[in-house]
Amino acid sequence: MVDRVTERSDGVTAERVTEHDSGGGTVIVERRGGGGGAGILIAVILLIAVAAGAFYLFNQGQNDAIRTDAISDAAKGVERAADKVGDTAEKAGDAISTGGTEKKKE
Repeated sequence: MVDRVTERSDGVTAERVTEHDSGGGTVIVERRGGGGGAGILIAVILLIAVAAGAFYLFNQGQNDAIRTDAISDAAKGVERAADKVGDTAEKAGDAISTGGTEKKKE
């Protein structure tokens, strides 16, 4: 019975071939390693994608808050203008009802 073992390594993958010559011609091949670099690369890409998604969602929330504040400020300005118009209309109505002769208070 003769056993022949061959080992090769390229720094990433190690391969070991064991041949048994007992008449049956059995060959056993063991491979180890490899794939580690690809796993790290996938993890880095996934981390970058998650960070980009979080950044997008954070900015989207800030933009919504800014828009809401701008609309609220505009609505308050319209409210103030409407109050002024109402006061002016009330004064005009009073002037018409008194015939334009208001008594001044001293």
